[in-house]
Amino acid sequence: MLAAHLERHLRSWQGPDPLKPLGLATGRTMEPLYRTLVERLLSWSADELEALRARWCSFNLDEYLGLSADDPRGYRAYMTHHLAAPLGLPASAVHLPDSTAADGAVAARRYGEQLSCCGGIGLQLLGLGSNGHVGFNEPPCPPDQHCHAVELTPATRQQNAVLFDNCVEAVPLRAITLGLWEILEAAEIHLVVTGAAKAGILKRLLDLTEPDPALPASWLLTHPNVWLWCDAAALV
Repeated sequence: MLAAHLERHLRSWQGPDPLKPLGLATGRTMEPLYRTLVERLLSWSADELEALRARWCSFNLDEYLGLSADDPRGYRAYMTHHLAAPLGLPASAVHLPDSTAADGAVAARRYGEQLSCCGGIGLQLLGLGSNGHVGFNEPPCPPDQHCHAVELTPATRQQNAVLFDNCVEAVPLRAITLGLWEILEAAEIHLVVTGAAKAGILKRLLDLTEPDPALPASWLLTHPNVWLWCDAAALV
């Protein structure tokens, strides 16, 4: 179970070794995972939880541009609801790109530099987009692209419209995302794929023997420590 693996990883933060941040993702795929993880972590002792809060450091993959910081449709609100508030995490330790930035390119560069100063990702969670994207790295995508601002494709905006009252026109046109460079630098990567709607793109990914820039997730084939977590529906 991935939640159990994450709990063990977080327990290792109690030790003396320097920490590397968690790389977190959003979306419906992650909601059951965060719910189970919160339940497990809240069973810790008060001292253990306090130590976890004191050492917590996470960086989210991406965030929309053009939303206010408190917009309930943004990923900061998502992380607050599903993880930070239930665990009592300090907001300053849960990092996301600046959704209000006037210059997305500058904000993306600063976010990438901030992550680099923290040592890069230790454990990265990823979902799989319907067009094979990870984060908001849209196809075609090179493996050496750093954190950047991106124009969202129609397919991605359609997929995410559920968060915007199923109104595609309300989905922001642009976002900031960690690039494949930051993702592939993570010590370990966990790709989570659930539901029949993802079966086709998952099959395309699993049928590949080498990376294809038209399917950004395929660059994970070059990483030495990738875990795939999927349900039966996604494997149909």
